[in-house]
Amino acid sequence: MANPVLTFDHVHLLSQDPIAAAKWYAEKLGGEIMATTEVRGAPQVLVRFQGATIIIRGQRTGESAGDKSGLQWGVDHFGFRVSSDFDGYCDRLRRNGVAFSMDPVDFGPELRIAFIQAPDGVSIELLHRKA
Repeated sequence: MANPVLTFDHVHLLSQDPIAAAKWYAEKLGGEIMATTEVRGAPQVLVRFQGATIIIRGQRTGESAGDKSGLQWGVDHFGFRVSSDFDGYCDRLRRNGVAFSMDPVDFGPELRIAFIQAPDGVSIELLHRKA
């Protein structure tokens, strides 16, 4: 059997308030809310970005989720590539109330990055490849 071709599809997030979190991703980062449903007893919202989707769901009956308390094993962050005017985009986010955990910085000769804080303790890397 040939190797499958994989393409990235989605990130699935747990949220204390999935509706508010989805609105944050739409209003602050420009995502588009595609659907709001209930799945297995919890609200679930799909927010689409160019090429990927963020699925945000609430806590299901019988589940117990806790706040993040710092670095943990598993996924540390996910990243969005900014196609142009990286610093201008970061400035607009800051003016729109987005908190930065790391201001824009060159991370080598061809890469510029920053980190922002999203709802529910989610860390997002913004990156711009210069070449």
